[in-house]
Amino acid sequence: MTKRLTLLIMLLAGLVLGQSAHADEQDHLLSIVTSGSNETQAMAMILTTHYVRAGGTAQVLLCDGAAELALQDSDMGSEVVQPADASPRQMLGGLMQAGVEVQVCAIFLPNRAETEDDLREGITVARPDAIAQTMARPDTKLFNN
Repeated sequence: MTKRLTLLIMLLAGLVLGQSAHADEQDHLLSIVTSGSNETQAMAMILTTHYVRAGGTAQVLLCDGAAELALQDSDMGSEVVQPADASPRQMLGGLMQAGVEVQVCAIFLPNRAETEDDLREGITVARPDAIAQTMARPDTKLFNN
């Protein structure tokens, strides 16, 4: 299982990096993460990290189960995955330190008891019009999981 996950990570990262390397302008990646699965969240963070390291810009939109990653008091995404040797929460923090904007979808908080004060520092609530504009830009690549 670990060998297959490693191979999948390398193949997907190669695809993302290969597409980015051929562009004349700096491409932008919008990673929309919805899954509550630790491994799926980790994969999204790994690919987004590799995309940024290759010179692209990125932002992460957390929706549905994955939006729990944005809450200060949540344990969501705390389990360390291999071969990254980090948890999705840690990887998300690393992306934020690298300047990646992280947001929760606009319907996440209104449907829960938590408020913006419960979000991790640096995470904001997305505006649907702004996300739609980003999605419509020709230099934006969409990664959804």
